[in-house]
Amino acid sequence: MAHATVSETVFFLDRDSRIGLQAQIRETIVSAVLAGRIQPAAQLPSTRKLASYLNISRITVTLAYQELASQGYVEAASRSAWRVAGNPPISLPEPTVLEPGAGSIDWQAKLSPSFIVAKQMRKPLDWRRYPYPFLYGQMDTSLFDLAAWRDCARRALGRDDFELMAGDFAAADDVQLVSYICSRTLPSRGIRANPDEILVTVGAQNALWIVTQLLLRRGAHAVCENPCHPDMSASLRLSGAEVTAVDVDKDGLPPEALPAKVDAVFVTPSHHSPTGATMPVDRRAALLSAAASKDFIIVEDDYEFEMSFLAPPSPALKAFDRDGRVLYIGSFSKSLFPGLRLGYLVAPAPVIREARALRALMLRHPPGHLQRTAAYFLALGHHDAVIHRMRGEYHRRHIVMADALQREGFTIAGSSAFGGTSFWIEGPEGLDADLLMNELRQDGVLIESGSPFFPDGDGPCRFFRMGYSSIPRARIVEGVVRTAARVSRLLAS
Repeated sequence: MAHATVSETVFFLDRDSRIGLQAQIRETIVSAVLAGRIQPAAQLPSTRKLASYLNISRITVTLAYQELASQGYVEAASRSAWRVAGNPPISLPEPTVLEPGAGSIDWQAKLSPSFIVAKQMRKPLDWRRYPYPFLYGQMDTSLFDLAAWRDCARRALGRDDFELMAGDFAAADDVQLVSYICSRTLPSRGIRANPDEILVTVGAQNALWIVTQLLLRRGAHAVCENPCHPDMSASLRLSGAEVTAVDVDKDGLPPEALPAKVDAVFVTPSHHSPTGATMPVDRRAALLSAAASKDFIIVEDDYEFEMSFLAPPSPALKAFDRDGRVLYIGSFSKSLFPGLRLGYLVAPAPVIREARALRALMLRHPPGHLQRTAAYFLALGHHDAVIHRMRGEYHRRHIVMADALQREGFTIAGSSAFGGTSFWIEGPEGLDADLLMNELRQDGVLIESGSPFFPDGDGPCRFFRMGYSSIPRARIVEGVVRTAARVSRLLAS
């Protein structure tokens, strides 16, 4: 019985892709087999023929075929001929034909009416193709030590490490990562904690969600800053609590403006989001005093303290806490890379026990390999080296951008006193920052409108944020010039 022959025209190589040529060949065959486009026992093009068609080395095709053979997808038909395995390692169920239902589901009625979607901070996934990306929270990959990260990932795949992480952690965390957080990360913020007072989370947002679920319920009273990160205000409102947004000033949240009844206050004292304001020590003491007298809990979201190039960062609010009233949230996303999604929660041991149980219901634990890779990267000193490199470069960008903003007449409404990676800009009266953000894309410029940071804001917002972690220093001045020109055109129209 003759078997089908696979044409070489099935194959296509993207030479601009970061995926290697061998991997692309393997992916083409595996995808086609899984999709049923190539049948078992089908004859594959010879290594010579496919190499000639793709204009690549014959050894590249041979190695790709050999790797697929070791996985059971292909087999050698003769010395130079290859075919798809007669019984490849796939399990495809027979397709089930379903009769159409009587009607569609009214999901609006099914979903909880209390569900709240945060105002979206729109960042295009293809932001790197824009020449002037003033986006906060994105990274310049040239400053990161990818080779060191790969080495740590390989270390985490060593036999002893693999046997540990391949098992089910249950509700536990990676011991090495927790140890580093205890011994290095937290002391740099003036915080002392034991391992049973730390929970590793899938980013700071996961920690915030867990804390919100533990502290708040319908009828509770919560306070957040105004402006504040849209995900924070949405999480609080979703809990069913009554939420009061307290206006911040140049020193952050004023304790005297807190309502009479409050159960939890959510703040970013060291580096207010988005203005960058730092709460001074006397105000921190007043906030802690208010927490004791009114019996409320403080949730501190601390971020970007590593980017301190103008002045040493102040100790965290948690460092002044003597009663255990402050729950501290930290993250490695800003100091490593945002896609890492590793954060941590620091709280009294009884709180961590409950938080660990809640996290287990959601996702068991963050991936073990990711935790161990990060632990090696931190423990071997790579993290400190990356931070040192980032501080130097971001300091230089900060100077260039501050000068450019001043020359173009922009009003800087906020920036971190110790450094950071962004400027909070107050536009002229009558400016619509949402419209500005959309129009600037035509000029190759990306900024962030400030409107999502004001949960109760009505009408156009004239504030916007411009970050400098993702834009090369040489492009900052031109990007600011283009922004100023677009602002002028919008106000004149």
